Amino acid sequence: MMNYNTLIFDLDGTLLNSLDDLADSVNYALEKLNFPIRSKEEICSYIGNGIEKLIELSLPDKTSYDKFAECLFIFKRYYSKNLRNKTKPYDGIIELLDYLKENKYKTAIVSNKFQDGVTELNDHYFSEYIQVAIGKSPERRKKPYPDTVLKAMNDLDSSKDKCLYIGDSEVDFKTAKNANIDFVGVSWGFRDKNVLEDLGADYIINAPNDLISILGCK
Repeated sequence: MMNYNTLIFDLDGTLLNSLDDLADSVNYALEKLNFPIRSKEEICSYIGNGIEKLIELSLPDKTSYDKFAECLFIFKRYYSKNLRNKTKPYDGIIELLDYLKENKYKTAIVSNKFQDGVTELNDHYFSEYIQVAIGKSPERRKKPYPDTVLKAMNDLDSSKDKCLYIGDSEVDFKTAKNANIDFVGVSWGFRDKNVLEDLGADYIINAPNDLISILGCK
C-alpha cells in the first residue's frame, strides 16, 4: 500500500491560533460603524469560509450591502496591519513541521484567507518549512471547492493517494472529500471534536505530533 508523503494544511485553527487578531479586527470594524460587537465565541463559529462570510455573519441581520462592503473594507485594512499582534502557532506545530522537513515530506497551506494574508503569515512563521501557500484569489474557487487543494498537489508534484488534508472545520472536511483525499481533523482548532466525529473525519488528532502515527499507516 502507498504511504502518505504530502501534507496540505489549513491555516487558521490548524497551524495558527489567529482567533484573537480576527476577533479584534472584526470588532474594530463593527465599532467604527456603530454596530454591536461580537463575542470571541461567536466570531470563532463564523470563521472558515473567508472574510466576506465572516463579516456577513458578524453584522446584524438585514444590514445593507453598502454597509457590509464598508465594514469589509475597514476590517481588511485594519486586519492586514494587525494580523500578527497575537497570532501564533499552536503548541507542537513547529516541532511537527521540523519532523516533516527532516523526513522530506511535501507540505503546503491551503486557506480561505485572502492571498496576501496567507503569504505574510506563512513567510513570517513557516517560511523554512512550507513553500506552497495558497489563499483566496480570483484565479480559483475557494474551499470547499477542491481547486486550491488540487493546485497545491500539482505544485508539489503529488497525487491524491499520497495526500492528506489537515484542518479543523466542516469546510475543510468538505474540501478534502471534494478533492477525493483523506482528511485529518484537529481537535485543538475552531470547532469541537464532536463536530469532527459527526462529520466522519478519516482521522482525528488531539496534538500535532499525533499526525506522525498516521503517516505510513495507509
